[in-house]
Parts: sequence; structure tokens; C-alpha cells
Amino acid sequence: MFRIDINCDMGEGFGAYELGTDEEILEFVTSANIACGYHAGDPSVMRKTVRLALDKGVAIGAHPGLPDLAGFGRRNMALSPQEAYDITVYQIGALSGFVRAEGAIMQHVKPHGALYNMAAQSKGLAEAIAEAVYKVNPELVLFGLSGSELIAAGEKMGLQTASEVFADRTYQQDGSLTPRRHADAVIADTETAMQQVIRMIKEGKVRSLQGKDIPLKADTICIHGDGAHALAFAQSIRHVLQDEAVQVKAFKLG
Repeated sequence: MFRIDINCDMGEGFGAYELGTDEEILEFVTSANIACGYHAGDPSVMRKTVRLALDKGVAIGAHPGLPDLAGFGRRNMALSPQEAYDITVYQIGALSGFVRAEGAIMQHVKPHGALYNMAAQSKGLAEAIAEAVYKVNPELVLFGLSGSELIAAGEKMGLQTASEVFADRTYQQDGSLTPRRHADAVIADTETAMQQVIRMIKEGKVRSLQGKDIPLKADTICIHGDGAHALAFAQSIRHVLQDEAVQVKAFKLG
């Protein structure tokens, strides 16, 4: 039987600003990546999102990003491996406090945005992030782009890793995601995205924008909660997976 985890970025509002429909989307995902206050989120939002996830039975992960609220953590920064280590430890610790306060445990860590993409290609940054996760809690799962340096670093460190694929993003022929600054980076058509998802799960392949099939491993699928049609997309993907007899379950369960 085919099996997949569905993860979604959550808790990305802060202060008076709200982003996404977290409570509704939590009905359709199995893992929540909760922002830790650097690219988005704040203590109150973190607490509320942890409680929402627990109420829905959704596994919780830290979603550390670059210190860039204005750019939503999607702008590259000249970051040293030591700085990457420090900000990762700091943000995991912040969310872990709220999770423990609710009597729960954290499942995973998934870097956000530019930090995620930089670590996918930079061995130094990837190893720093993996070391940070391991030293905070070696039981945490490290989520990273399938086939990336981050997955390799996590495995080298002795962490359990989850290879991530994207339902609504296009791929380059080297296996990287198409940068968001490109007009064709995001798949807007739901049917096209669903076809991509099923092929990634069942065939272990994705078609790049250059027309080349890229092999990949699909342990968890990312859907984005901040799009205009995010809730409808989340509903569609669950229905399609059910129709295709794909079991949907949080990564560390069963």
C-alpha cells in the first residue's frame, strides 16, 4: 500500500495580522509546520496554533526561518553555518516550550523558505541545521527536499529524515524547486497538481519544466496554507489520495 504524510505551514500570522485558514486546513493535513517567530509567527500565535493542531490530532513540527519578517523569510541572506545552527536551535527551542507546556511532543523540524532552499544546495548550511536538530532532540525527524543536501546531512547525523515533495510547485531538471520569482514556479491548476502528486507517490518521479523526469522519494507532501484557494486545494488532495487508495498518516505514526 502507498502511504504519505501531508504537511502544511501554519501559524504564519503575527500581531494583528492573520494569514491563512489554519483551523480549517488542519482537518485535511497530518503534520503542521509551525512558524517560530523569525519569518512569521509570535508567541501568542505559536501557542494558539499548537493547541489547534493538538485538538485536530495533527503532528507538530518547528518551522524555523530566516530573521526576515518583511520578506516572509523568502529572501536569501549571507548566513554562515554557525548562524544557521544558532537560529535553528533558538527557534526549535521556542516552539518546543509551547508544545511541552501542552503536555505534547514535537514530531519534526522543517526549515522555511529561503533557509530551506539554501540548505537544499549548501552542504555547510545543511550540516549545521542537521546538527542543531540532533543536539536539541535526536528523536526529531528532519524534513527536507527529496534528494537534497539537507536530507543527506540529516542521514549522516543519524536523524530520521522525511523526503519532501511539493504538490503545487514546479521542479527544475536538477531536482530543485523553481524559484518563486519565476512566473511558472507555482502550479495554479488543481488537476495538474493532483496528477503530479499521484505520480510522485506511485512512480517516484516528477516532470521538470525542462521536460525531464526526475527521480525522487516521497515521504511527505507539502501544501501551502497561504494561497487564495488553499482550503479547497487541501480538500481536493485528500479526496484524490483516498480515491487512489493512498494511506494518509503523520510521518511517525505506525
